[in-house]
Amino acid sequence: MSRAHIKQTYRLDTMLVRNIEDRARQRGTTKTEVVEAALMAFLSPEDKDRAEGLLIRRLDRIGRLLERLEWHADLTNETLALFVRHWLTSTTPLPDSALAAAQATGKRRWEGFVEVLAKRMDGGTKLATELSRDEP
Repeated sequence: MSRAHIKQTYRLDTMLVRNIEDRARQRGTTKTEVVEAALMAFLSPEDKDRAEGLLIRRLDRIGRLLERLEWHADLTNETLALFVRHWLTSTTPLPDSALAAAQATGKRRWEGFVEVLAKRMDGGTKLATELSRDEP
């Protein structure tokens, strides 16, 4: 049983026609069948509902990821602020005679800090994980 066909004429962008031709060649089918399948998918109401559901789920997931990212940014900001406040209130200025030794010690400590930070960022225990374990 053959379906009735109506011949239509449409103007399409050159790149779109090339894409249709490529898809037809890849699938071993006609350009008409490619266009019909694309139109059926576009006009099918259940496909719209399914696509909308997928989009909503993806947007929800992105929203949760952004909330988590915001929490981590807040954690980082608060941690840095507490450290800077502590450092400013507890560190006394050094006399000029001790400055060179303090800079050398500071350089070694900084390099150690960067090394530990690199290890943690490469898959070690993260502060957020440590904090979440401490919660009741």
